[in-house]
Amino acid sequence: MRRAVWCLGLVCVLCADAMSAQTALAPPVPTTQLVVLGTGTPNADPDRSGPALAVVRAGKSYLVDAGPGIVRRAAAAARNGVEALAPQNLRVLFLTHLHSDHTVGLPDVIFTAWTLERDVPLEVYGPPGTKAMIEHLLAAYAADIRNRIDGAEPANAQGYKVNVHEITPGVVLNDGNVTVRAFAVPHGDWDVAFGYRFDSADRSIVISGDTRASDAVVTACNGCDLLMHEVYSADRFQTRPPEWQRYHARAHTSTVELAALALRAQPRQLVLYHQLFWGTDDAGLLSELRRAGYTRAASAARDLAIY
Repeated sequence: MRRAVWCLGLVCVLCADAMSAQTALAPPVPTTQLVVLGTGTPNADPDRSGPALAVVRAGKSYLVDAGPGIVRRAAAAARNGVEALAPQNLRVLFLTHLHSDHTVGLPDVIFTAWTLERDVPLEVYGPPGTKAMIEHLLAAYAADIRNRIDGAEPANAQGYKVNVHEITPGVVLNDGNVTVRAFAVPHGDWDVAFGYRFDSADRSIVISGDTRASDAVVTACNGCDLLMHEVYSADRFQTRPPEWQRYHARAHTSTVELAALALRAQPRQLVLYHQLFWGTDDAGLLSELRRAGYTRAASAARDLAIY
């Protein structure tokens, strides 16, 4: 019995030592995180909200794109412990371009977050045309604004307002917490579309936005910690009608093209988002990526994942 007890104790000591060694070797958890609020496309997939991401650091959140369902996904992330994504804390938003699937959630961010007690104007950064879009949205909801401010509801008089910053490539925000650089990407017939690079004290994160394979993304990443890149299935592309093949080849990035791009960009971690499956799935996309020669760390995003 004594020997059994002694052996058990030794095992526990050895386990504790092993755990301590693993803890010592484990990389520190980054203080700058990327939270996936939506990985969807225009396809109405009930498991994937529209395209939206959030960079979170030091209690502040920075949204990228506003697909349908964004505020409820942000509220879900807040319930899971990311307090910076509580509705009243949604204060800064970057738009990659003005496609409807990336902007349908704009009135949600403007008005729902205000209704839920955001008491400062929303700061929106985006391409030319953003100001006109916001002005039209505020005009469309003028009766709602008037009733909430002048009626019985105790709404504040600031949270529905929007400060619009129509941007060009370069540094668009440096608030002491993060530095955000916009870079131009090619996306079909859009005259202007952006990707974004976020730099903080501990991390560099690059978000491609919607784009065909572009040297601009390679340059922006250049060994970045995390590259979030849109993608479509090269295998399933062959099943698409010719007119859609022409469009996707000009507007988006295939798994084969992304493999070549990522080998040049050399991110420490590659994450696929805004996935176009056409009958395959995340595992299929990652398999295509590996077959195309990219065998470094890569994963496929799901809604509410944190990187």
